[in-house]
This record gives sequence, C-alpha cells and structure tokens, in this order.
Amino acid sequence: MNLQDTTTLHNGVKMPWFGLGVFKVEEGPELVNAVKSAIKNGYRSIDTAAIYGNEEGVGKGIQEGLKEAGISREELFVTSKVWNSDLGYESTLAAFETSLAKLELEYLDLYLIHWPVEGKYKDAWRALETLYKQGRVKAIGVSNFQIHHLEDLMKDAEIKPMINQVEYHPRLTQKELQAFCRENGIQLEAWSPLMQGQLLDNETLQEIAAKYNKSVAQIILRWDLQNGVVTIPKSTKEHRIIENANVFNFELTKEDMEIIDGLNKNHRVGPDPDNFDF
Repeated sequence: MNLQDTTTLHNGVKMPWFGLGVFKVEEGPELVNAVKSAIKNGYRSIDTAAIYGNEEGVGKGIQEGLKEAGISREELFVTSKVWNSDLGYESTLAAFETSLAKLELEYLDLYLIHWPVEGKYKDAWRALETLYKQGRVKAIGVSNFQIHHLEDLMKDAEIKPMINQVEYHPRLTQKELQAFCRENGIQLEAWSPLMQGQLLDNETLQEIAAKYNKSVAQIILRWDLQNGVVTIPKSTKEHRIIENANVFNFELTKEDMEIIDGLNKNHRVGPDPDNFDF
C-alpha cells in the first residue's frame, strides 16, 4: 500500500485512502503552501468545504501543486461540501457553482452534504444526484450522518451515497455505523482522525508508537487505514504533512488494533449529529 493507493467507491470511482484536510486553515500563503506541498509530496486527495471559507486558497494551492508535481487535474481527487444554510434543491445547485468557481475547477471529485439538517437534506440530495448525472461531480456523499439519517435518505434516494465522512478516532470508533456503511457499500471517511491533537499524549498509544518506532499520529492514521477508513489529517507544516503520510511501511498487529479499538469511549470533540443547531 502507498500514498496513492485508492479504494473503489460503489460507482467504480477510485478515491485515495489518504488525503489532506484543511479545516480551520485560513486563507493566505500558509494554506496555499500546505496544499501545494501536500501535492508535491505525493498526496492525491484534498478535502475542503464551503464553510471553511478557504476554497480560493485551496484552488490556488491545487494549481501550483499540479504544476510543481507535473501531474494533471485528473490525477487529483478534490472534495468540497455544501453548508447547512444552502441545503435545498436550487440553493444547493447554486452553492456548488460558487464552490467550483472559488476553487477554479471544472468539476469536483466528491461533493458532500456537510450536516444532516432535518427536513432539508433530501432536497439537497436530489441536487447532488442532478450534479452527478450531469458529470459535474464524480461521486456524491454525506458527512456526519448517523444510521437513521442514512436510512431516511436512502428511502427516497435514486443514488446511494458513496461516502459518509464522520468524526472518527480511537475515542469514537463508530463500530455500528461502520458496519451499516459496509453492508450498504458506503465508504466511511474520518474527519478529525487525531481528535484535534488530544490523543497525542495518550500513554497506551505512546507505548504502541515506541514499539513500531513511529509517532502516535502515525499509529492512529495506520489504524484508520487498517480499519478500511479513508483518512484526511490536517496539517499546515510541510514536515508534518510528510510525516503523517509515512504510514505505508509498517503494519499494526491484530492485538495492537484491538488495544486501540478498546480506547473507545464514544467521545466526540465535534458536534453531535443528532443534536446540533447551526
């Protein structure tokens, strides 16, 4: 397995297992450089969202990164997400055009509904299906959807989501949700895989890290991959971007995987998808 390895989504589209997230990275040279250096160092997947307010910088980083790496747009997998205030058929179509214009791209590889706002996500999903049929986006999916949201969506959906991107880390292992997604051919993807840095001083993980001569971050990201979860760690520093991706030259034992699973406390650092008000 390597940094360019992909999982095949249920519609046949290939998505890299590993990518760069840019949540909370503000517009500016730091962001442009992060995206550029990720691409230059072999990353082939970039994940942003309308609400991050940084799609223009991401677009610029993509252009510079493609040039520097000498690769074509087709070799890159770019994700964005529609924000809650834009959920609705026409408003989601409009939000997509805005994101595309800011990113300065002809199409997106993946477009997600960011949060399951009750009474709104079905109309938004119809818009995503339209964009998908038009070839404006190669794959469509959701983010922060629980099992009951997915069941509700799929009752009326013509096309099943290809991705569900959720908070996922050793303190929130989401086993039932992952099993449900697997049964339905929906690929699970992790946001905040490092629990916003809160797990880096965990003793159990430090012991495992020492054994493999790896960092705690590398152990967690490797655990994601071995669990069949796509992961997009965020960093703006080039040495960290490189270090985070250095997880393809070792394998965690079954015992160590189980120890890490055992850290679960169903603990969220982000909002609860069943109880949020934004």
